[in-house]
Amino acid sequence: MNIDRIFKKTLRVAIVLVYIVIIAGAVVRMTGSGMGCPDWPKCFGYLIPPTQKAQLEWQPNHNYQKGQVIIKNEALRVVKNDFISVTNYNENNWTSYQKHDYAIFNPVHTWVEYINRLATVLFGIPILLLVIFSFSFWKKNKAITILALASLFSVAFEAWLGKIVVDTNLLPIKITLHVLFVFFILAFLLALQFISSEKNESLFINKSIKYLGVLTIILTLTQVILGTQVRQFVDHQMTDFNYELQENWLTSPPFIFYIHRSFSILLVVTNLIWIYLYRKQIGKLNILKWVGIFIILEVCTGMVLYYLDFPFLSQPLHLLLGSLLFSVQFYAVLQQFYNKTLVHK
Repeated sequence: MNIDRIFKKTLRVAIVLVYIVIIAGAVVRMTGSGMGCPDWPKCFGYLIPPTQKAQLEWQPNHNYQKGQVIIKNEALRVVKNDFISVTNYNENNWTSYQKHDYAIFNPVHTWVEYINRLATVLFGIPILLLVIFSFSFWKKNKAITILALASLFSVAFEAWLGKIVVDTNLLPIKITLHVLFVFFILAFLLALQFISSEKNESLFINKSIKYLGVLTIILTLTQVILGTQVRQFVDHQMTDFNYELQENWLTSPPFIFYIHRSFSILLVVTNLIWIYLYRKQIGKLNILKWVGIFIILEVCTGMVLYYLDFPFLSQPLHLLLGSLLFSVQFYAVLQQFYNKTLVHK
C-alpha cells in the first residue's frame, strides 16, 4: 500500500469537499435557512429531521424520547425523559428550550440546513483520515503531521462555531467568524498540498512582490468580512420583503455596502499590480493567471447580484469565487516564499 499516494488522493478529496461545504453554507444563507434546525447537533431533536409540521405537534398516545422537540404555543418544548403521552398534554413532561426563542418550522429551510450539516460531517471523514495517514510522515516531514492535526482541530472548532451560530439565533458576529474560519481550514489544506507536492520549485522573487502577495490575501479576507456584513443586511431585508421581492433587498443599502463595493476597486488594483510585477520579473504568470481570472469573475458576480437583483445561486457562486481567489493567492504566496533560505533577493 502506497501511503504517499493515498494521502495525496485523500487530501484532494478534502480540498474539493471544503468548497462543497462553502457552497452549502452559502445556499443556507441565500435561502434564509440558518435556523432551519434550531438545535445542534440534532435537528428538532431528531437524527433525521421531520418533513411535516404535524411531526412537531403534540400527539396523544405517542412514544416520546428524551431530547425530542415539539412546537407548543409558538415555543420549543423538549422532552425531559422517555414517556408515552396520554389524552391530555402534561407540562411536567416537558421543559422549555433555553438557547433561544426561535420556534418556526419550514421544511425547506430544515432540509437545506440539514444537508449543509451532512456536508460538514462528510468533509470531516477525509480530514480524520489525513491525520491518521500523516503520522507515517512524522520522521520525514513533521510539518505534514502538524498541518493535518491543525486541519482536524480547525474543523472541530468550525463545527463548534456552527453550534454557537444556531444557539445565538444567527448573531451577526458569530456568522462572520463562522464564514471566515473556513478560509483558515482551506489554508491548512492548501499548505498540506504544497509541502507534500513533488513539483515545487524555487523562484527568485523580490521581497516587494512576495509581501504584495501577502497584502492581497489580507485584502481578500477583509472583503469577505465586509461581504458577510452586507449579507446580514440582506437577511433582514429578506424577512421584511420575503424571498419573492429581491428587487427591494438593496433599495436603501447601508453604508457598509458602499465600503464593500469601493473596497473591490482596491482589491482589483492591488492584485493587478502584483500580477504585473510578477510577470515583469519572471516572464510568465504561472498560477497568477488564475488570480486575474477569479478576481474578474468575482467582480462580475458582485455586479450581477446588485444590478440583477440576486439571481438564483448567484450568492453561492460569489462566495465560491471568493474562496477560489483566496486559494490561488495563498498557493502563489507559498510558492514565492518557498525555500527562501536559498533565495537572496
